[in-house]
Amino acid sequence: MSNTPILRAQGLSKQFSGFAAVQNVDLNIEEGSIHALVGPNGAGKTTCFNLLSKFLQPSAGDIYFREQNITKMSPANISRLGMVRSFQISATFAHMSLLENVRVGLQRSSGLAHQFWLPKHTLRKLDDQAMSFLDLVGLSGAAEQLATNLPYGHKRALELATTLAMNPQLLLLDEPTQGLGHEDVEQVTDLIRRVAKGRTVLMVEHNMSVISRICDRVTVMQRGQILAEGSYAEVSRKPEVIAAYMGDEAEEMQT
Repeated sequence: MSNTPILRAQGLSKQFSGFAAVQNVDLNIEEGSIHALVGPNGAGKTTCFNLLSKFLQPSAGDIYFREQNITKMSPANISRLGMVRSFQISATFAHMSLLENVRVGLQRSSGLAHQFWLPKHTLRKLDDQAMSFLDLVGLSGAAEQLATNLPYGHKRALELATTLAMNPQLLLLDEPTQGLGHEDVEQVTDLIRRVAKGRTVLMVEHNMSVISRICDRVTVMQRGQILAEGSYAEVSRKPEVIAAYMGDEAEEMQT
């Protein structure tokens, strides 16, 4: 992990019809880290995440990726720079095989991104790379299966393999364990830890057990502002953080 920020926000704000969802947020994501953005419901973390990934345009403030101002860039353009995000709902091509799904991700870096009319055999040169990503997420044995037949947890793993095929420098994960059963949560948590090697990960996540196990740094938001920041051990002991997470969530943070 480096002390150099790969992603930086200054004075980031977002208003919706006069309501301040995010207010004057300064944020540094250090290169090589796993960084979590958390907070109780309505804290502004998802809005902040959507601003950083450029799916929302800020009302004020600036965003820098490797010191390049990306504030007015589109999501497509920042993905070309090396910032790639996932979504809460698994996004796969249901009636394509797992291998074909990952090849779609590889087509961008190979210069074949918009050439879907090419004969199928032309893309076979990408198969070895695609298999390596499927192997990384534990799905190489199911490479010829249709994505629609996968259980939900494996679809999340396939989505991650396809995202990794786009060669991201910064991987943005939106609620990666949302909707998963306990066993799948464990598998996806271990998977994130593995794929984070040599990469930077910024994630929005509700599951505090996941965050405590794999995150280097945690930013806690409340009412659109940063409430606390530091390691999980540091922020989970702060009285203001405990007060923000009332009830069961507060107990989960302290366990």
